[in-house]
Amino acid sequence: MFDPLGALTEAFTSFLYGKVETTRLPVRTSTGQAQAVYLPTAAPGLGDSGVIIGREVYSGKGYIYDPFQLYGQQLPAPHWLVLGESGNGKSALEKTYVLRQLRFRDRQVVVLDAQGEDGVGEWNLIAQQLGITPIRLDPTAALNGGIRLNPLDPSITTTGQLALLRTIIEVAMGHGLDERAGFALKVAHAAVLSTYEDGTGGLSRSRQPVLSDIVEQLRHPEPASAEAMNVDIDDVRAWGLDVALVLDRLVDGDLRGMFDGPTTAGIDLDAPLIVFDLSHIDRNSIAMPILMAIVGVWLEHTWIRPDRKKRIFLVEEAWHIINSPFVAQLFQRLLKFGRRLGLSFVAVVHHLSDVVDGAAAREAAAILKMASTRTIYAQKADEARATGRVLGLPRWAVEIIPTLTPGIAVWDVNGNVQVVKHLITEAERPLVYTDRAMTESASLPTDEARALALAADAEAEARAEAIAMERQLRDESSETVA
Repeated sequence: MFDPLGALTEAFTSFLYGKVETTRLPVRTSTGQAQAVYLPTAAPGLGDSGVIIGREVYSGKGYIYDPFQLYGQQLPAPHWLVLGESGNGKSALEKTYVLRQLRFRDRQVVVLDAQGEDGVGEWNLIAQQLGITPIRLDPTAALNGGIRLNPLDPSITTTGQLALLRTIIEVAMGHGLDERAGFALKVAHAAVLSTYEDGTGGLSRSRQPVLSDIVEQLRHPEPASAEAMNVDIDDVRAWGLDVALVLDRLVDGDLRGMFDGPTTAGIDLDAPLIVFDLSHIDRNSIAMPILMAIVGVWLEHTWIRPDRKKRIFLVEEAWHIINSPFVAQLFQRLLKFGRRLGLSFVAVVHHLSDVVDGAAAREAAAILKMASTRTIYAQKADEARATGRVLGLPRWAVEIIPTLTPGIAVWDVNGNVQVVKHLITEAERPLVYTDRAMTESASLPTDEARALALAADAEAEARAEAIAMERQLRDESSETVA
């Protein structure tokens, strides 16, 4: 029915304020039809400075990452955690990342190579390509003039030496030192250093102090050390007995040869890539965490310098570090110290449960907190859920992790979460694939192997896109009101 009062009001309003826009009724439509109304968008990247990792699966954009470029802006810390089960591309990612970083003149990398193939570490091919000889730590070879690292190397500070000795003993014993054993170790260490010092900070003897000197002092402590604490000399000897037995294992036991002599001369700490080959060490033995502790502290005092170089310290089988409270404490200090001097620590582990449920849960949590970059390859569903809870990943990322194919990973860079496909060049391919004995394509002709690789890549991309569409359809309403 015509409303004369309403018509008059509308005409008067139009005269004063201009034409009033017609009110539009809501239209109900489907998501598939309404999506054409909105322009396609993609999440912002990490910038265009750094090394190319690959490309984002959903947007197709190139993915560039560099902790040194992002530090202080998008990253509070330059440290990086890489997770995932074997065979999904962790090793290939590490190696291409290092090769691409070394193209910058101000980069230097140290790798603790704990994996092995064909009797050598898996970084051997890359070292050969760069004209570098890996530092192979092997108990058998050490007895015949092989590589040694001395925990009492004069390049390590007195405080660092004592902390390292305590860590070695605590790792080997499986528990911390009590006050009496710690006192016996401290006075033995001080007595050895006083014997070798010339009063000016140099050495009065022709060789470095070594672990056998500590063992000898523990067995035969100086009377002055007992008198200073007003205790009997036999008590000091008894307090240090267990410590002497542990160190004796490194001097004359199954671990002898690697730590019980002066540091081998000629180790080039100025090389762009330094590889410590630990592949001859039993990964399940007590030697591995001890060795990692010694290498870590030795590098802290001999390698990290305020010379404006950007350094990367990559540790495979890093659960040996994070799962031991004593070794983790040393590396936690190294990470805090190294951040001021341009150090990026890269820890590679298979399962987060290897570390967060271990004896060093508190120390592991502290180290994980300092890792602002997390890369997660395929894991089983229950492991993915546990990883998501610890790392605070969004639900969609947790759900997609079990479905990831080799070469594709979830990247979380300080809350910027993307699914990234790692790309490997033809020049890098023969250097980064280390499972030649287990891959069928190793025996195939080059063209056929390349065709299989391309087919696998295409299948992985199609699967990732299907998962993305499924996520979008699930998260959004089936209908929308426009």
